[in-house]
Amino acid sequence: MKKQRWALLTMLFALMLVLAACGGDKKEDAGKGTDGGTTDGGTTTNEETNTEQEEDGFSISVENEGTAIEGGTLMVAMQKDEPFQGIFSYALYEDAYDADLMEFASNSIFKSDGDFLLTDEGIASFTLTEGEPNIVTIKIREGVKWSDGEPLKIEDLMLPYNIIGHKDYTGVRYNSFFRNIVGAEEYHDGTADTISGLNKIDETTLELQLKEVSPGLFSGGDGILTYAEPSHILSDVPVAELVEHDAIRKNPVTLGAFVIDRVVPGESVQFKANENYWKGKPKLDGVIVKVVPSASIAKALEAGEYDVSLSFGSSKYVEIENLTNIDVLAVPELYYSYLGFKVGKWDTETKEVATDLENSKMGDVNLRQAMAYALNVEEVTEVFYDGLRERANAILPPVFSSFHDASLEGYKYDPDKASQLLDDAGYVDVDGDGIREDKEGKPFEIKFATMSGDDVAEQISAFWLQNWKEIGLNVVYTDGRTIEFNSFYDKVEADDPNIDIFMAAWGVGTNPSPSGVYAHTAAYNFSRYTSENLQTILSNIDSNKSFDATYRAEQFAAFEKEMAEVAPIVPMMYRLELTPVNKRVKNWSVEYGNTTLSNLELVELVADTPVK
Repeated sequence: MKKQRWALLTMLFALMLVLAACGGDKKEDAGKGTDGGTTDGGTTTNEETNTEQEEDGFSISVENEGTAIEGGTLMVAMQKDEPFQGIFSYALYEDAYDADLMEFASNSIFKSDGDFLLTDEGIASFTLTEGEPNIVTIKIREGVKWSDGEPLKIEDLMLPYNIIGHKDYTGVRYNSFFRNIVGAEEYHDGTADTISGLNKIDETTLELQLKEVSPGLFSGGDGILTYAEPSHILSDVPVAELVEHDAIRKNPVTLGAFVIDRVVPGESVQFKANENYWKGKPKLDGVIVKVVPSASIAKALEAGEYDVSLSFGSSKYVEIENLTNIDVLAVPELYYSYLGFKVGKWDTETKEVATDLENSKMGDVNLRQAMAYALNVEEVTEVFYDGLRERANAILPPVFSSFHDASLEGYKYDPDKASQLLDDAGYVDVDGDGIREDKEGKPFEIKFATMSGDDVAEQISAFWLQNWKEIGLNVVYTDGRTIEFNSFYDKVEADDPNIDIFMAAWGVGTNPSPSGVYAHTAAYNFSRYTSENLQTILSNIDSNKSFDATYRAEQFAAFEKEMAEVAPIVPMMYRLELTPVNKRVKNWSVEYGNTTLSNLELVELVADTPVK
């Protein structure tokens, strides 16, 4: 495997010299045991830690049963090569890094199980009464308090709806799901002062009226929101000003195990134990999360600077696989990376996708399919990721086993087929220089936006350019370089005219419905593709007819078929989510439905400092 990798790197070296001033691919994103551990920060032998094997030889949980110290601070590394945004609100945040940070101070009101279904074990529970309209009745526990001691009330559950539905809302969650709420559109358009389908019944009961219901409701879809916002702090703040308010950026109150104590913008967040946590005060004194560049993450873990690493890049696994002071846990991630083609714009007036295949540079389906077949994803997964990623055959990740179709081929590497598609479509090399012209015989340049990252990401990005060059396409970086994470998504979301294609990724959430990303009303629909057929399919997936599991599976299959044939986006890779855990951490799990991040009050440490 290492010989393969060096052979590929050698092939890329000349290309990298030319591209050295540019940049690459997205950052490496988005057990049980016997007595063990030491209390003096010394090493813990492998025999002292028993792990539960689950996924591809990795463990899903680890337990160090040594005597726990009192209190202590959990040190967490967030592998990231640029600052985090720091939007600590579920109604307003836009990327997975802020979501990871909010895990430690969660305002979630529901708990989900291993099948991603909402249970009645959290702060709230709900029941559904089907009819016209459909009634969702949400009940909250009595006695739950915010971290500042204020009681949780129904107004706190209503506030996120009123924020997202407001005409001045600056986020991206006013989508087809939200419009499913009775009265949401009238409130958003200003023809109603309130959302008519949102009603306080009593001090512990909220009623939500929905136009349609589907199985997605039970995974947090169809319009139900799974979090609260503190109305005693935010209700008087103008919605347009919320995203920059101190109560969002610096000192938000929380319902979670910890509360934000100090923020160094973009660099670190310090949390302290929430004295008012509804499940009891955490055993830890606090948590510190720091951004750690990908180039130094492995050394930092080896040196015992951190207890846990979030967003750990699988390309870095080779650098830590032999470390004796950590265990590496893994689960299949709710994730896929993808290649996107800009085939339209976002209409800011109607707040809908405006597809324009006829006039878009990337409007020809043969061109899009050829560019997908040209990419040697299989070699990249093995050479750069040591098999910890696999080529994606469909948009829906395999973790949704009831709906993922493993029989789909997807776009396997086939440069001959790619070349034939381009020939048939009229993209041919007119002047004999090895580069194809457009259908009119004019120079044809495709601008490619991708995120900057570590050296591996840069090498992979250069490899994609080489793949496309091998079939005669002149693909260049947007603005002549790879783009920093936050700027990248700003440009993609704004439909920057210098972006023809882009490489990105999605964490899909626990509701498998693709409407939140591919509906005509979804701001996250970055390719800007829609069609009447696609809209019908997405509506079917989110309809009450989908309570029939066979019907729902058929609609998911129809969705995958249209997306594969039209190819506005092409899924690239699935991956394992790796979590390195230091051997002083007691009871850490990444098992879906039983993750440590949903049970942070139970975390303990068996040494004063991380094991080196």
